[in-house]
Amino acid sequence: MTETAARRPPQAVAVRPVQAPPTGGGRGRRRVADQARAYAFLLGGLLCFALFSWYPAIRAVVIAFQKYTPGSAPEWVGTANFTRVLHDPEFAAAWRNTLTFTLLALLIGFAVPFLLALVLNELRHAKAFFRVVVYLPVMIPPVVSALLWKWFYDPGAGLANEALRFLHLPTSNWTNGADTALVSLVLVATWANMGGTVLIYLAALQGIPGELYEAAELDGANLLQRVRHVTIPQTRFVILMLMLLQIIATMQVFTEPFVITGGGPENATVTVLYLIYKYAFLYNDFGGACALSVMLLVLLGAFSAVYLWLTRSREGDA
Repeated sequence: MTETAARRPPQAVAVRPVQAPPTGGGRGRRRVADQARAYAFLLGGLLCFALFSWYPAIRAVVIAFQKYTPGSAPEWVGTANFTRVLHDPEFAAAWRNTLTFTLLALLIGFAVPFLLALVLNELRHAKAFFRVVVYLPVMIPPVVSALLWKWFYDPGAGLANEALRFLHLPTSNWTNGADTALVSLVLVATWANMGGTVLIYLAALQGIPGELYEAAELDGANLLQRVRHVTIPQTRFVILMLMLLQIIATMQVFTEPFVITGGGPENATVTVLYLIYKYAFLYNDFGGACALSVMLLVLLGAFSAVYLWLTRSREGDA
């Protein structure tokens, strides 16, 4: 080292000041601002629900106790609307058909999607193609789907009877027969709505760890035993929720009876929702329509509460 370098004073190193951490007041203000933005986004959804769901529901409960026709002042009549609806000959038929439709939909429309999901889950090739095929009916507008099935069920030149004739089997009246009309509508509803249910089941099945199936196979379990002891317990929550949603949806069936059968033949396919439509838009009796709506609302609400209570109690016991 030279003498000049030794005499040179060391250069000062610039030190950046350390910023103090934000105070509690700053964090609190940011938290309040974030919450305000979150509530602002939530406000739009709440307004939509209030305007298009909550207000019509509350208004329907009020009209159920009034004599109301559009263009005239409502008149308070108490429970007269409920009494009149209960004595309507179509009331018992509508509830009987709705409950029968719901039961058949559970027997047919609840089991078929689950079985299809099991089959799709076992496929090794063309999974995406078959998922699209299964989901295609959901993409068809409900009215268009119902019109296609109405032509399919035509007792004369319909494709259903043509297929039966080709197989040398007896033909059927399908929607024109009082004994077969409701079952025919259940098949339509099952075909039109099972695509989304199949995909939900398939997602639940693919979430089951493969080690459980391997352990079951090592223990000598066959296919049915694996489904019973592994698949169903692992997808129990999804099965229960879809069952509840399906019961609520089938209790409100309307499109198929309205488009395909018009409630016939002999009121064999008149449902509660179709009867509500008749009261409101054919009889111009909005009080009776709202009374029926309130009855359906109370029944579905009570069923949902009891169903959820039972499922939660069983989960607690487990």
